[in-house]
Order: sequence, then structure tokens, then C-alpha cells
Amino acid sequence: MTSPAPDAATVRVAPKARLQWDEVRQRHVLLYPEGLVALNETGADILAMCDGTHTLAGIVTSLQQRYGVEGVQQDVTGFLEALAAKGLILFERG
Repeated sequence: MTSPAPDAATVRVAPKARLQWDEVRQRHVLLYPEGLVALNETGADILAMCDGTHTLAGIVTSLQQRYGVEGVQQDVTGFLEALAAKGLILFERG
């Protein structure tokens, strides 16, 4: 089992993956050589911030402000850890 992602880690989409708009599906997708992950609006918002400059904590704070909600840390972390387990995003310790 991997250790949890640290809040201070910056997050970026892995080189093998690419976030883009899929005209056919009319939604954002995360493409990678073996397939794709279809994203809802929130998932696309999260991945748009995975550019290597935002920390996990910063992404959570930004989403809480954007959507006017609290307590999204666990959901965001779980989403990103699941993608990291597939090698689609990387956590980089600062």
C-alpha cells in the first residue's frame, strides 16, 4: 500500500497522459496510451490545476472557494491518489 499524498506535494499530469476536450463525448477526458478517463466538470477542474505548480492543499482550497463548500479534502485526495495509482498523475515533493 502506498503512503497518502502529502498536502505540500505539487501535483501534475504524468507525461503519458493529456487532459483535453472530447468533442464526440462533449466532456473533458484524460487520455493515455491504454485508454481514457471521462471526467465530470469537477474532475476536469481538479486536473486543470495539476500543472506542477499547485499543491494538493492549494487545489483543495481553490475548489472550496470556487464551489463554496468545505470538507472536500478526502474526496480530492482519493480522486488524485486513484489516478496516481494508474500512473496518470504524479505527486512531487517540494
